[in-house]
Amino acid sequence: MPPLSLPETVRWTDGRLWIIDQTLLPGDVKEVPLDTAQAVWQAIQTLMVRGAPAIGVAAAYGLCVAIRPFMDESSAQLRRQIQDQAAYLTASRPTAVNLQWALDRMMAAADQVAASTANQVLFDRLLACATAIHADDQAQCLRIGQAGLPLIRSGMGILTHCNAGALATTGLGTATAPLYVAHQQGIAFRAYADETRPLLQGARLTSWELQQAGIDVTLQTDNMAAHLMSQGLIDMVIVGTDRVAANGDIANKIGTLSVAINARHFGIPFYVAFPSSTVDLNTACGADIVIEEREADEVTGLYGHRIAPANIKVRNPAFDVTPAALITGFITDQGLLLPPFDTGLQQLFGN
Repeated sequence: MPPLSLPETVRWTDGRLWIIDQTLLPGDVKEVPLDTAQAVWQAIQTLMVRGAPAIGVAAAYGLCVAIRPFMDESSAQLRRQIQDQAAYLTASRPTAVNLQWALDRMMAAADQVAASTANQVLFDRLLACATAIHADDQAQCLRIGQAGLPLIRSGMGILTHCNAGALATTGLGTATAPLYVAHQQGIAFRAYADETRPLLQGARLTSWELQQAGIDVTLQTDNMAAHLMSQGLIDMVIVGTDRVAANGDIANKIGTLSVAINARHFGIPFYVAFPSSTVDLNTACGADIVIEEREADEVTGLYGHRIAPANIKVRNPAFDVTPAALITGFITDQGLLLPPFDTGLQQLFGN
């Protein structure tokens, strides 16, 4: 089987940060440069780059972009800007813990450099840290794929929600990583992608990238998932997550909770795939996770066309919380984790 051809979501080339503008997919595959802190913030906030791991990598490189205008300032002023620009980028999306994790790692790298160090040396250290975060994400995705591979058998139907694929990371994805590894090993299975209203990440992104990789993928609307389960077409669910609380509750794209409830009703295993950077042991449970509320026009409109009455009240939470009790297991870069999750997460990720 030929090597997988996956999109390069984020890259740093010749001193510039480039991303695939995911708001244009699948119709237009276009890379855009992000040359200012404002451009990086806007790209994350408007979902030009999205998915917790990819956001973390983009933010790490983005901090390098953000401090460039201050390279001629004093060392003390540059270090203040590192803190200020990191805080600015963190505010772009509050739910994805990888964003804060990556920027905390960048600031820790800066703190390890002596105050008397030349600004260019400090910048080079930060860029090396961002490059390491990028490489770690790619390696973690592969390990997630290897950890989840034993769960996939020939002939299975596997449902996923939103996009936790290559486009959400800089590697094989999280929820899709076991699918890609299984596909490369010649295991024949069927993938089912929820369209994922209101922004259709499953339709625009997951179905596109799986199709491009040659995987047998079927697209359905979100409210068809229970019906497909009732027909015996779904044998397993694998989703990603933007944050894992200490007790095993997870925050993922809105609609994930409904999938988990349906899976429990029909006795279908429900797995969550994520890298170490998504675990937040400082958040006790899902109720403590800040859920981003997005603009109403994402719900009231579709591709520039209004589909709801004027002045209608709208709720648009970007995520929902799935309790640990509904989750069969975690597929992580540290291996497969089964309940009880609170003790398991502490043992694997508590150092």
